[in-house]
Amino acid sequence: MCGIIGFISKDNFNYFKRMLPQAVLSLHHRGPDDSGFFYDEKIGLGLAHRRLSIIDLSSAGRQPMTSDDVSIIYNGEIYNFKKIRKILEEFGHKFKSNTDTEVVLKSYMQWGVDCLEKFIGMFAFAIWDGRKRRLFLARDRIGIKPLYYHFSNGTFLFASELKAFMAFNIFNKDIDSDSIPLFLHYLYIPAPGTVFKNTFKLLPGHFLIYENNTIKTNSYWQYPDVKGELNSFEINEEEKLQQLDDLLTQAVSDRMISDVPLGALLSGGIDSSIVVALMQKVNSSPVRTFSIGFKEKGYNEAKWAAKVATHLNTDHTELYVTPKEAIEVIPMLPGIYDEPFADSSAIPTFLVSKLTRSHVTVALSGDGGDEQFAGYVRYWSTKSAVKGLRYIPVPVRKFISDLLKAIPLNWIESCYLPFRDILPQPFRVANFPDKWQKTDGHDKQDINFRAVQNDHLLLVKRRTAVTYRKTSSRESI
Repeated sequence: MCGIIGFISKDNFNYFKRMLPQAVLSLHHRGPDDSGFFYDEKIGLGLAHRRLSIIDLSSAGRQPMTSDDVSIIYNGEIYNFKKIRKILEEFGHKFKSNTDTEVVLKSYMQWGVDCLEKFIGMFAFAIWDGRKRRLFLARDRIGIKPLYYHFSNGTFLFASELKAFMAFNIFNKDIDSDSIPLFLHYLYIPAPGTVFKNTFKLLPGHFLIYENNTIKTNSYWQYPDVKGELNSFEINEEEKLQQLDDLLTQAVSDRMISDVPLGALLSGGIDSSIVVALMQKVNSSPVRTFSIGFKEKGYNEAKWAAKVATHLNTDHTELYVTPKEAIEVIPMLPGIYDEPFADSSAIPTFLVSKLTRSHVTVALSGDGGDEQFAGYVRYWSTKSAVKGLRYIPVPVRKFISDLLKAIPLNWIESCYLPFRDILPQPFRVANFPDKWQKTDGHDKQDINFRAVQNDHLLLVKRRTAVTYRKTSSRESI
């Protein structure tokens, strides 16, 4: 991954220019290989970049990258950039590097904001168009790459992480009180909100134009409406399985394009195992795989990962983590996330990413598989419930719903926990309050929030992303 940051401030240009090197240094973990700056004093503009070199490791890939008064800072990867480059060359564009960054830049110069429709990948970037005197920010369809922005007192800031804003003393760190109930409900702060006032996450599938001291945001992509689509053609199971295999294989193959060492996070579960199997399928040498284990049997997946690694003949590395090592991660979390985040998986994710980064630069994982292929219990349990409920009159259903909402959640949990270990495996759920709210109607907006806001959950458009890359310990968490 890389780190980007920029500002537009006519009144305080000299201050922001002086502080920008310190601000971008806070993103060093995102891009340890190189850094660069671009300034336009007439506009009050500054752009800075931290680079993690993955494709074209030469200095030709340095950012900010400029062509004909158009400059870009970019974080991400466009998997179909070679195909787009060929089209651009037919239009007469010349290239000085082999990077996807330059393809994004020239795509904007050719098609404007419509270039976003052509990209398959994960990205967050900023383009300063000196010809039109406007700043263009964009984020990938499902929000894998982060992008924050702040606007107050005539100053516009944007960055890959909130901590970059904190390097500026005049950045107001007032807490946005509206974010607190959102955090307590969702255990994170959904986009577009952040913990700070006047500071926002750019929504997935959106772009932003900053021009004449005015911000405009627009959506460039929507989740496909597939209602009724499954009934529009006759399903041949073998044919569809082959199509799925072809799509997954192509998606994984595309994500293995790299000029640096590459591996995979392997838990032994279905999703990561499939990704690793497909990586091994298209790779001539053993894939590097990584997993962590715990002495506590109820939390240890390392034995399953080891069995998969042996079966696939990968070059496998595992690390067993002690409770002390896990606890030592907790004080680091505020500095990693910059705002409240309450998912306990942050700890093992950090540890396995740290292990992985010590051996490879890029790693694939199976995150998003449960959302794409309905792997969670709540998906099939909801379907079963709907089938049964349709025979119950609507007024009765409403009465039952209101009754369930009236029962204190703590009481329901206290009744459930004593029986959890003797229930069938699919009904032994962790974080019961969260799961209950998603099934009893407390959380009607949760589907919309999670579908649009989560950083790398939904993989709806089949060629957009079947898995995503983790490029360092910070990227993973």
